[in-house]
Amino acid sequence: MRIAVLDHDRSEAELICQVLTAAGHLCHSFDSGRDLLAQLRKEGYDLLILDWQVNDLTGVEFVRRAKEKLPATTPIIFLTGSSGEDDIVAGLGAGANDYLIKPLRRGEIVARVQALLRRAYPSQAGAEQLTFGQYVFETRTGRLLMNGVVVEVTHKEFYLALLFFRNIGRPLSRAYIHEAVWIRETAVPSRTMDTHVSRVRNKLQLRPENGFRLVPVYSYGYRFEKLGA
Repeated sequence: MRIAVLDHDRSEAELICQVLTAAGHLCHSFDSGRDLLAQLRKEGYDLLILDWQVNDLTGVEFVRRAKEKLPATTPIIFLTGSSGEDDIVAGLGAGANDYLIKPLRRGEIVARVQALLRRAYPSQAGAEQLTFGQYVFETRTGRLLMNGVVVEVTHKEFYLALLFFRNIGRPLSRAYIHEAVWIRETAVPSRTMDTHVSRVRNKLQLRPENGFRLVPVYSYGYRFEKLGA
């Protein structure tokens, strides 16, 4: 799942991202509320974690503006240095779904995040088999089926295809795709990504006549569309 962490303390944001990355999520850190809001106009996230005392925006203002850009089901966790009832009531009243009190504990971060993701995305969070119409992704084995027939794909093709299906209608930047699929590979030529996208399109028959369209977004990345949706 894609998670954004907003904290004016960059080292703390990066620590949270390390914990969540180790738990299998894709995590981006921000130290500016306005920067994260600007990013939400381009790409969505499955969950937000934010420090209630961000420098450039109040927690209430950030949650309100973020809710305007995200699906209603997107969970928000806020971080607070106080266990006082006023802060907690204010955060939950603004629309956040849960809270964590600093200093943070690694196990609690993962447990709270996993619980919210399961609640918000019951068909995906922690699932070993994800189904999108005629396509079935078996996440534990890396096997992909189309209309019940196994499609021969490489490891990267599997996760690239799954990334597109999990983000139907959302434009994904090249940088985002690179981080999600190639992860620790720092230098991936642009043509390598294009080749993998072309293979996924062909192997899964992602064509308009089959109800799908996988198209480049000029100077940005790719968008996967389900036609007629």
